Amino acid sequence: MVLWVFGYGSLVWNPGFDFDEKIIGFIKDYRRVFDLACIDHRGTPENPARTCMLEARNGAVCWGAAYCVKGGIEKEKAAIQYLERRECEYDGKAYVDFYGEGDSLKPAATRVLVFISTLDKEANKYYLGPAPLEEMARQIATATGPCGNNRDYLFLLEKAMFGIGHEDNYVIELANEVRKVLRGLKEKRIVGSLIARKAHPPFMRV
Repeated sequence: MVLWVFGYGSLVWNPGFDFDEKIIGFIKDYRRVFDLACIDHRGTPENPARTCMLEARNGAVCWGAAYCVKGGIEKEKAAIQYLERRECEYDGKAYVDFYGEGDSLKPAATRVLVFISTLDKEANKYYLGPAPLEEMARQIATATGPCGNNRDYLFLLEKAMFGIGHEDNYVIELANEVRKVLRGLKEKRIVGSLIARKAHPPFMRV
């Protein structure tokens, strides 16, 4: 027996556990969305971050990376314990077929573990649900937590998907909107600084 784990968010660039093999590929009938709250890594309870989760969608594919853990039950147990602590906002698990590059008919691995979330705000306190692109971008641009800010999570995912050769248009669109928000915030700070200088000019010696 071996353990397979599918990563579609930060696990793509930072798995964080000991594994023996990594395969680039995809799972079927799921798509990646930024509808999950994170309050202890990239955000806080007062200002939660938006991180990605899976949404079931017939005909969709979600690219990422599958990690194989071999070497016995203790090694598998250590990986699972680490992942359950790290992925604590996800309230469910599923086992899916994983397809490698170049073969969309025969799975490269079966019973691949993936962390999922209930799409119900009453049943799952971490489920934020969808929101307009601009609103999501403002939240991502301003949220920060003990492990860093939310925007870096998004930008690193964008970079990682480019690195594996399977860019996600949804991620790119959201990242570009966040950059637009950040530019606007920077411009506001500059204008505010100029106004403050005019209102309180520096003391000049004569």
